[in-house]
Amino acid sequence: MELTFNKEAEYTLEDNNVLLRPLQLTDIDNLLTISLNEPETWDYSSTTAAGEDGLKTYINDALLARQTGKEYPFIVYDKQAGAYAGSTRFYDIQPANKMLQLGYTWYGKNFRGTGMNKHCKFLLLQFAFETLGMERVEFRADARNERSIAAMKSIGCKVEGIIRSWMPLRDGGRKDSIILSILKEEWFGGVKEKLGSKL
Repeated sequence: MELTFNKEAEYTLEDNNVLLRPLQLTDIDNLLTISLNEPETWDYSSTTAAGEDGLKTYINDALLARQTGKEYPFIVYDKQAGAYAGSTRFYDIQPANKMLQLGYTWYGKNFRGTGMNKHCKFLLLQFAFETLGMERVEFRADARNERSIAAMKSIGCKVEGIIRSWMPLRDGGRKDSIILSILKEEWFGGVKEKLGSKL
């Protein structure tokens, strides 16, 4: 399958529960409440969108990364709640190697544990494997972030290992990160069906 990824394209993914559309500068207004009131959202992240200035920087950096073709950030809208829930993105996009990473995912506390994330991941994985023709989708998380790791395992990710001391923490020290992945043959070999049954 020929890769059809185009950094200029306006990709929108949706089902009955969620809508993911390209992140825009004006989305500062849509995400500001979470940014101002829930700074703990980014406790395990190497980058933060906490506070108005932090959110502006976060969105600007994400849009600059999209211009390079290496990343593609989305804003997430929860149709059931009628509210913007957070953000996620494809990054480290490598068309020649037919692989990308899926991450920078964060949601406000009211949207965690609701099942919304599974809808988002299904749409993103389906798009990566079935539209972009990727062979591998990789996930990473701070090895201490049990909630995130459990969520990734629940959608069918396989643990590959730990990268030790690979990135500095914002408050000092360095963190270990866990690597997980889903391969195209796994997606079509049962992961898609299993994840779809949970929606």
